[in-house]
Amino acid sequence: MASLHSSIVGGSTAKRVINCPGSVALCAKMPPKPSSEHADRGTLLHDAIADILGKDLEPRSVIGRKHEGIELTEELFEEKLVPALKALDEIDPDCQMDLVVENYVNFGDFIPGAFGSADVIGKLGRKAVILDWKFGDGVVVEAEENDQGLFYAGAAMRTPAVQWAFEDIDEVEIIIVQPPEVKRWTTSVERIKQFEVELARAVKLAQTPDAPIKDGSHCRWCAAKPTCPLKTGEVERVQKIAIQAIDKTKLSEYLVVADALEDWIKDVRALAHQILDSGAPVPGFKLVSKRATRQWKLNKDETMQALFKMELNFDDIFSKPELLSPAQVEKVLKKRKLELPDDLVMAISSGTTMASESDPRPAVLKIGQQMTAALSKLN
Repeated sequence: MASLHSSIVGGSTAKRVINCPGSVALCAKMPPKPSSEHADRGTLLHDAIADILGKDLEPRSVIGRKHEGIELTEELFEEKLVPALKALDEIDPDCQMDLVVENYVNFGDFIPGAFGSADVIGKLGRKAVILDWKFGDGVVVEAEENDQGLFYAGAAMRTPAVQWAFEDIDEVEIIIVQPPEVKRWTTSVERIKQFEVELARAVKLAQTPDAPIKDGSHCRWCAAKPTCPLKTGEVERVQKIAIQAIDKTKLSEYLVVADALEDWIKDVRALAHQILDSGAPVPGFKLVSKRATRQWKLNKDETMQALFKMELNFDDIFSKPELLSPAQVEKVLKKRKLELPDDLVMAISSGTTMASESDPRPAVLKIGQQMTAALSKLN
């Protein structure tokens, strides 16, 4: 069962393309990368577990299979496939999940040429599931904000054959099974759609002549590393030449002017904010509330009692020895599949900030000044 790989972007390359759009053109110039013993072993194990699940085979029947000279021995079966199948039993103990394996998914016209093959796509109750087998050793893969999982979720949502997995759901769970570890992360459809936009923007940028390149952890498996300008030092040499050509005396003069301008800009903003805060207008600008932060609505003791009723203990809600914030307690509750009651928290803004009239946030009403003005007119 051969996996499908896009030359533009796929599940395994999504992180690299988003972080380094210029790598697409660089990789296109590289010769095909030969397979390796590790890759062949991974293919053997992926094909075996796909057949066990997709064809309802007796698990041990795959022992003895071969791929490119690599044999699926009993030892390899016990080390990799037995823990993987046990992990699936823990994820779906009652065998209620509808699933498909090694399914082709793509983004259609939204991102032409972006496709891949998802290991497992499933639906369990009101939750869509994207599961990825990782049979390699050495590199630990996390589930949270996993670009490969987000890629397969986004592509599956746009692939008619598997859209059933995303109908009437409340959440999406991305699961990485890397025997003996199982990593799970629950996210929302909104986060998947946000990822789609990020990926589409990166792919579009990759098609421009001067697509940016960036160094980072995404370089690990990049085929273009041997010729990458950031790796060979070409970019650094160009930057040094450009720096040497700069007039340092002029730059020093600019810095003095910049300091004066920064102080002036700060004073202008402060004066405009003061005028708006007094209730007087500044054409084109308004005051809006700063981002509200959630705080406990009740006092400390009352909040503690309410949380204890939810079977949380002292260690769950305290740290050195302050009561945790609503966001921190919410994380604890999520691990237990519980919701933080709305009546325990309130959102409070820390003040006002100045914004353009075109800003979608509503203007802060200066009720005191408006009432004074209205009463003065009555008198």
